[in-house]
Amino acid sequence: MRLKEVLSKYFKGDKVIWGVIFTLSIFSLLAVYSSTGTLAYKYQEGNTAYYIIKHFVLLAAGLSIIFITHLIPYKYYSRLSPLFLYLSIFLLAITLVMGTSVNEAARWLTLPGLGFTIQTSDFAKLALIMYIARVLSLRQNDKKLNDFNGVFVSLIIPVVIVCGLILPANFSTAAIIFVTSFLLMFVGRVKVKYLIGISSVGILIVALIIAGIIISGSSTGRIGTWQSRIESFASGESEDNYQVEQSKIAIATGGIFGKGPGNSTQRNFLPSPYSDFIYAIIIEEYGMFGGIIVLALYLFLLYRAGVIVRKSRRTFAAFLAIGLTISLVFQAFINMGVAVNIFPVTGQTLPLVSMGGSSILFTGVALGIILSVSRSIDKQVDVIAETESESVIGNDTEE
Repeated sequence: MRLKEVLSKYFKGDKVIWGVIFTLSIFSLLAVYSSTGTLAYKYQEGNTAYYIIKHFVLLAAGLSIIFITHLIPYKYYSRLSPLFLYLSIFLLAITLVMGTSVNEAARWLTLPGLGFTIQTSDFAKLALIMYIARVLSLRQNDKKLNDFNGVFVSLIIPVVIVCGLILPANFSTAAIIFVTSFLLMFVGRVKVKYLIGISSVGILIVALIIAGIIISGSSTGRIGTWQSRIESFASGESEDNYQVEQSKIAIATGGIFGKGPGNSTQRNFLPSPYSDFIYAIIIEEYGMFGGIIVLALYLFLLYRAGVIVRKSRRTFAAFLAIGLTISLVFQAFINMGVAVNIFPVTGQTLPLVSMGGSSILFTGVALGIILSVSRSIDKQVDVIAETESESVIGNDTEE
């Protein structure tokens, strides 16, 4: 059996998205191996294979999750979305109270007996997008979608609860979830005046928080971290800005075609070259050419999601695919924007490229669901084609 036949038999759904996934995975392996050299000498006695093997296992697990998830009919996610939402709120509350803290931020839950940590906001993001897609699909022909009370109770309250629980420890993730939810509701034909009012309130709350941070003068806990990042982004000083300066040096020295795989020098100076600033390492080693390719891959993913939406005959499938894609692409743009100093340091990883644990696994779930929607559309097209073919054959016979 030829390779093309094997791929067509086992890898269903949009072939372009599969190509994007495998290409990003290759970039991930090359960039992580290159950027973890200093980390290996610091913590693993020079064993440079340690981190790449660990990352390869996690990446393989993520790809396996994509494969398994894309075989599950997407309609089950609609039925399970309310349960997932309630579970995510419960997990976020536990994380906020007794989660594992890193850099004074309780973002992770450590699984008992396994020692493996998960970032509960990643699960909450998936659950909320599924839930919003379900509500929008059920109410496309319902007057409650045009009624403020109906919109507020069924859509806004869950968004506020989820973002509110994430905000104290992870402002950037809360912002990404809020914007994604806003865009999904806009696509779902929620009245613009409601969305403008909601976004205005959200912007006002964020502005008040920032003003409070600056006025309070507090320099402890997450308030101190936020204040430091705001001031460093505005003034160009502090450790966060040091990271950005090293990132810009990596980008500037990469030139058009880069220094070549494994030849990065700024990996020795960047605090997180394998996660937050991996895009800078990619540009340093593969040049502007490599950076444009990575950017184009995420844009291709967004474009193919648009194609899926256009072909879809079910509103839930369309909302689910575009919502998950927007969240992934938006996160990627934030990560790349930090590397080139468009945004302050956020701690957002580059989806499917940065070294990580639960982030790769949940990214795999999101991509698998998108492919599941695409696979269902392909089945619909095949059924329609068969029906039309049988109709034509029948007419010929009658004639």
